[in-house]
Amino acid sequence: MHDQMILVFIIIIIMVVLFMSNRLRADFVALSALVTLILTGIITPQEALAGFSNTAVIMIAALFVVGAGIFRTGLAKAIGQKIIQLGGQNERRLLVIVMLVVASFSAFMSNTGTVAVLMPIMVSLAMGIGRAPGRFLLPMAFASSLGGVLTLIGTPPNLIVNQTLQQFGYERLGFFDFTPVALAGVIVGIFYMATIGQRLLPHGSKSKRALEKPSEEQSRSSAHTYLQLSAFIHVAKVLPTSSILNQELHELQMTQRFDLTILEIMGKSQNGKIITNTYDKLAGPHTVLQPGDLLYIFGNPMQFQLFVETFGLKAMDRESQQLGEQNHLIHLVNKQFGIAEVILVPSSTFIHHSLKETRFRERYQLNVLAINRRGEYLTHKVGDESLRFGDTLLVQGSWESLETLQADQHQFVVVGRPSELASTAKASGKAPIAALIMIAMLIVMTLEIIAPVTAVIIAALAMIITGCLRNMDEAYGSINWESVILIAAMLPIATALDKTGGVQFVAQWLIQVIGSYGPFAVLAGFYLLTTLFSQFISNTATAVIFAPVALTTAVQMGVSPYPFLLCVSLAASMAFSTPVASPPNAMVMTAGGYRFTDYMKVGIPLQLILAVVTIFILPFFFPF
Repeated sequence: MHDQMILVFIIIIIMVVLFMSNRLRADFVALSALVTLILTGIITPQEALAGFSNTAVIMIAALFVVGAGIFRTGLAKAIGQKIIQLGGQNERRLLVIVMLVVASFSAFMSNTGTVAVLMPIMVSLAMGIGRAPGRFLLPMAFASSLGGVLTLIGTPPNLIVNQTLQQFGYERLGFFDFTPVALAGVIVGIFYMATIGQRLLPHGSKSKRALEKPSEEQSRSSAHTYLQLSAFIHVAKVLPTSSILNQELHELQMTQRFDLTILEIMGKSQNGKIITNTYDKLAGPHTVLQPGDLLYIFGNPMQFQLFVETFGLKAMDRESQQLGEQNHLIHLVNKQFGIAEVILVPSSTFIHHSLKETRFRERYQLNVLAINRRGEYLTHKVGDESLRFGDTLLVQGSWESLETLQADQHQFVVVGRPSELASTAKASGKAPIAALIMIAMLIVMTLEIIAPVTAVIIAALAMIITGCLRNMDEAYGSINWESVILIAAMLPIATALDKTGGVQFVAQWLIQVIGSYGPFAVLAGFYLLTTLFSQFISNTATAVIFAPVALTTAVQMGVSPYPFLLCVSLAASMAFSTPVASPPNAMVMTAGGYRFTDYMKVGIPLQLILAVVTIFILPFFFPF
């Protein structure tokens, strides 16, 4: 058993070194360590796979789905925009509000997702008041870590220490049991960043990279990038007297006669005599037009006027649409349809052929609005234009068609991610539903009506059933499997440490070294060790390693394990001194123009202040 314990320690040390090197993915390292433990006979295959059925792991996976529903519907973004705008032009007030908003969001959803959603808003607001984004992004990342420990579901370490307590037969922690201590940390952290931290933040410049929009915005930004094309988007209404009625579109020969393309048709159809349904569809060659249909047409304004006069249609001006200056183009990005940029790859068979020759429209059910060739936009007879390598096509059509085009990687590169954009577009308008699901989940978990993992799974299913997420594929796609696999693989490693006597060995060593100074000293020792590890390896892995050691140490000292377990969770999550300490820290590094030393300069003082505050406050709420 002694030899096996030494082997477990060697495996853990190698694993930690690999985590710190960041050369291999964390989940791969954890799985490799797990397989090694099986092959050496330290744990059985059943023990190794037990982590994958652990309730904490299942809950974390389901929470990713719930969070995706909140983000896809635009709920988080809408709330964040409204609240952050309260900061006005004052840098300090804006910083405080930003940190409060991010901490609040992170208490109930992924801190990584929170920062991803709010970061482009924050960059825009910073530039709007003439400040560098770097003045706000690092405080935002820190706030996401501070807020994550406010609730049971805010961060994986909270769930891990809760699971450890249950595993050893102790009463589990409630949903808001973390809140009093964590709230003190949030207040101290915000006060620090608004005073000392603000002076230590780099002033920086408004870097070009920081102003770049994230890929999630690219479809809509395409619409805004090509606003000059709005002059080529027209709307015509089909009248009862129009000669175009009862004719199929291909009979009109619009491309040949007028060099126009009907992109989309919006109209109303009656179901029986009472119910009227609004439809919005892509124009097809066999589409027959009905009175009252609105035709969205792309082409030269003079040719459009000729088309309207020829068939007795009514041209709808922009004011009558009541949508503003760029109404027609922006209308083409909605729940059914989107716009994307498509780049021809060097091996594409479309090169040296026209769109008409390749039957692009029939093949992909997409309209080509324009061809961008070296910065010049070609809009006249684009179907007859011979394509060249480097051409970028601005295409419009259904989200499903855009996803199909994205899959044809031998021909094109689709800029952005249509799958995510389609999900966001189709979930728009369902923010109130997502809010109700989230609130219901939190109430059920707080009142402990059913098991927390059951409440989270029900909420995840509700997000799919109500359309906040499109389908199960999207739900699975929203899960950060690296995090889930990492936790599931790390839990059996903690089992191996306990099984071979490693947990007891470390606990006894800590008691011998600092136990004579009392539980306060041991608590401080755990905080410093945990926070040191969490600067270089994931907070999840840190919590898995130290949680059982903390509990065993407390038991051997004859004191309550609760302050020690919460100490581990808080110390693992509050990691600010390096860019690799947490995903949000890494996310803001480039956009904020930060260097490694900036994290140390701002983060280390905050780390030390929070250590003192946490160590002295914890025993008041969770006595020894």
